[in-house]
Amino acid sequence: MSLERLRLELVPPSYDVYAALFRDVTNSEFLHAQLLSRNSDFEYAFVDASSVVSRLHLLSAVYNALNALVDGTLRTPNVHSEIVVSLNTNNNISDAYRRWGITPGKTKDLIVVKVVLSTTAHEPIPTQTQTQEAIWTHLTQHIQGTPAPLTDEELSQVTDWPKVRKYYRLNGVPALDRLADEGERRKQSETLAIMGMALRGL
Repeated sequence: MSLERLRLELVPPSYDVYAALFRDVTNSEFLHAQLLSRNSDFEYAFVDASSVVSRLHLLSAVYNALNALVDGTLRTPNVHSEIVVSLNTNNNISDAYRRWGITPGKTKDLIVVKVVLSTTAHEPIPTQTQTQEAIWTHLTQHIQGTPAPLTDEELSQVTDWPKVRKYYRLNGVPALDRLADEGERRKQSETLAIMGMALRGL
């Protein structure tokens, strides 16, 4: 099973977070249509992997969205759409969906994140709570793509750097331009992207 349970510090134990990466997805139109129709069976964060730099980059957005959920400050319909919006550097929600969400006919590599109430929580568990196995079964039945490990190595194969640099305004940054080592440039870009997310709205 390639559906990973994410471990996030300071996240309330009443929530479980799962994530998976699918490569070479061929039915992005169908998946996007489920989101538009607000199909409750497809309450996931669908993130275009080409706009993600690393696991830490993704986890930062997940953490921010969960904080908004717990604090009651969601700006979008649910925590899953909030994850997508949290990747943006401004408060333009439609802009965030267009840049980091699933795009019909264009998204080929897809990160899926699912947040559910934990079965170990001390509060009543709603009927829609899903197990890791059930979520994975649903994903593999409806996503036409190849599961892949959600690692920095795998993400490095799909990151669209010109797009990322444009979205996070990293073009022409002298500190990055001077770096000859690709790994170090990626690490510094990751740091600047996360800082841009954190400074949104300030």
